[in-house]
Amino acid sequence: MSVLEKVPSSQLDPSREEQTEVKAQNLNMDVETANNKQSSAGGSPVRKLKPMSWFFVVFSLLAALFLFALDNTIVANIQENIIYTLGGIEKLPWISVAFALGAVATNLLWGQLYSHFESKLLFVSSVVIFEVGSALCGAAPSLDALIGGRAICGIGGMGIYLGTINMVSALTNDQERPMYLGFVGLTWGIGTILGPIIGGAFTDSSATWRWSFYINLCIGGLAAPVYLFLLPVADPHRGQSFLSRVKNLDLCICMEQWSNNRPLCRDRSSLDRFHTAAALLFAHQARKPSLPPTSLIKSWEMDILFAQMASAQVVVTIPIYFIPIYFQFAKAESALRSGVQLLPFVLPLVFAVMINGAVMAQVGYYMPWYVVGSALALAGSVLLYTIDINTTDARIYGYSILTALGVGLFSQAGFAVAQVKAAPQLLSQAVAFIGIGQISGITLALVISNSIFLNESTEKIANILPDLPRSVVQQAVSGVGGDFFNNLTSDQRQRVLNAIIESIDNTFILVITASALSLVLSVFMKRERLFVTPPK
Repeated sequence: MSVLEKVPSSQLDPSREEQTEVKAQNLNMDVETANNKQSSAGGSPVRKLKPMSWFFVVFSLLAALFLFALDNTIVANIQENIIYTLGGIEKLPWISVAFALGAVATNLLWGQLYSHFESKLLFVSSVVIFEVGSALCGAAPSLDALIGGRAICGIGGMGIYLGTINMVSALTNDQERPMYLGFVGLTWGIGTILGPIIGGAFTDSSATWRWSFYINLCIGGLAAPVYLFLLPVADPHRGQSFLSRVKNLDLCICMEQWSNNRPLCRDRSSLDRFHTAAALLFAHQARKPSLPPTSLIKSWEMDILFAQMASAQVVVTIPIYFIPIYFQFAKAESALRSGVQLLPFVLPLVFAVMINGAVMAQVGYYMPWYVVGSALALAGSVLLYTIDINTTDARIYGYSILTALGVGLFSQAGFAVAQVKAAPQLLSQAVAFIGIGQISGITLALVISNSIFLNESTEKIANILPDLPRSVVQQAVSGVGGDFFNNLTSDQRQRVLNAIIESIDNTFILVITASALSLVLSVFMKRERLFVTPPK
């Protein structure tokens, strides 16, 4: 009996022909037919790897995913040093946003490729792309080069993300798959929240901020032999020619997504572009009902899980970026020290994620986790919104702990719930669908919050000091204008710092909104028990 039993009323119901086609694709791998049959029944794993080799494969896949997650937030604490070295203050938001947009703009393309081509080759290619982008970022002679490298990292990272999900799903049976996909979610969460701390450590050391990117080359190089020699071959269409595979690709939606993300680089109405891209995605799925994701998109429950995942990432991402910035301005902390100040947010978040993963499967119900977690996150985010330059460290730690505990109770739960609610044939697609919500939430959080902070703080300081050039004000906001603060009177310095802290507070409005949305959505979730522990 499987550890996780499915509730028949909550399963998605694709057509019989679709089930047959997807099943054939998932089972057409370089393993014995008998092993495949055992796997579909929850028996032996669909792999011919010894335990030690399997350990290295899983560890290396998660290591690559960790680097992708780490790069999401590693620039949070090093942006001012990058601007100090390379200049280009007006392009500050793109240091973080370019990475997320590179990932979002190519997630459907990678999904199409993994559905029609050999997974090992694609995964290795995505790692190479990610490492090339990391090398460009580390050696960047200009800010434009670094932004381009960040976009390349995002493209390769999305291939790593979907490749890890596909490889883990293909190489595990029904019984062990949820546990390994849980490792994927936990690895992502740990990498995301450790980014500012690791980035700050490199920045304050003799290694400089450039090693925040070079570290990817070192870890990738160590894992390369595993990728090349131990990763099994997984080909969903063995025997088909290259041209026939290309003809089966659905590049229409990929081009639509790319064309509607590309103008973000030069259009200020970023949110409108995201809405347009989302509308095109849903319209295309309506025109192509034969695509497996249609069953997911048409499911109200899956849509709620998607929105919950995106909202949770907003709640996680914005504090990770702006709490260190607060300490750098309000408390004059270094990059490393301000990153360490994140520990009261990081540690409870990891603890709550682990508690959710361990207990939810035993309790069986998932809806209460979203209700309690979003309520706690809402209370914590409202308190974060109230901080000012005189707020004590103890209060900020308390607000951070409350927010982190709340969002941690449900931030990764969507993956586990989607695995159970989706039909077995759509398991990997369901996990990838929730993963897109995860990346989309991070992207929206970075685009909007960076714009709010930079634009509002610049305008407020310009009103306080109207005779200063805008470029000087922006440098002060980015943290590289040390001489700027030294030349101010005590009254002017206080007013400028208050303006910056007020702008940081306004970014927490997004956290409040996302937490409130999660709380409202949780009311519409089913009061059902999905996870059932088998009798001993």
